[in-house]
Amino acid sequence: MIIDPASLSAEQSYKLLTGMIVPRPIAWVTSLSEAGIINLAPFSAFTFLAPKPPMLGISIGHKAGVYKDTSRNILTREEFVVHVADVSQIDAVHQSAIEYPSDISEVDEIGLETTASEEISVPRLVVAPVAMECRFRTCLEFGETRSRLIVGEVIKFHIRPGLLRDGKIDTHMLNPIARVAGPVYASLGEMIVKPAIKQTPKQ
Repeated sequence: MIIDPASLSAEQSYKLLTGMIVPRPIAWVTSLSEAGIINLAPFSAFTFLAPKPPMLGISIGHKAGVYKDTSRNILTREEFVVHVADVSQIDAVHQSAIEYPSDISEVDEIGLETTASEEISVPRLVVAPVAMECRFRTCLEFGETRSRLIVGEVIKFHIRPGLLRDGKIDTHMLNPIARVAGPVYASLGEMIVKPAIKQTPKQ
């Protein structure tokens, strides 16, 4: 089958892409509104962009011409926290995708505990095995839907004790959630280990 993207609506294209590009890691993001409300939302168009300094990229869309609270909060305060959730937190991650009014905190509705960050004003989730305090660096808009690519620099890593071994994350122990399509999630499942290939140093 051959499909011309020009023949698809934004919604049709989104469903096609999110069904193909799988599994996707989930950025579980806390941000702070101008009124001081803690917003929490998951985003699965997410990756790291550079290692030094560490930079993350999150694509945030909008619906009915209105940008999501997370996008507005980040552009206003220029701070946010990206968490990596494990499989035990899948219900909370899914519930945080509900579109609550801007004056309602998902953190309060779900009943999650937060704690102060080290470098920024945005709180982080206690329950998450990994949290990355970020400062906003740039925003790029793409496509007819004007999706925003938010780029942030990680200024502090918070890692659950026992996850870090010889400078590397124990992925089995992290046991992260991945997004497939729609309300479908995945765990790591079987991991296949191949012989290491010699790589040129990053610097």
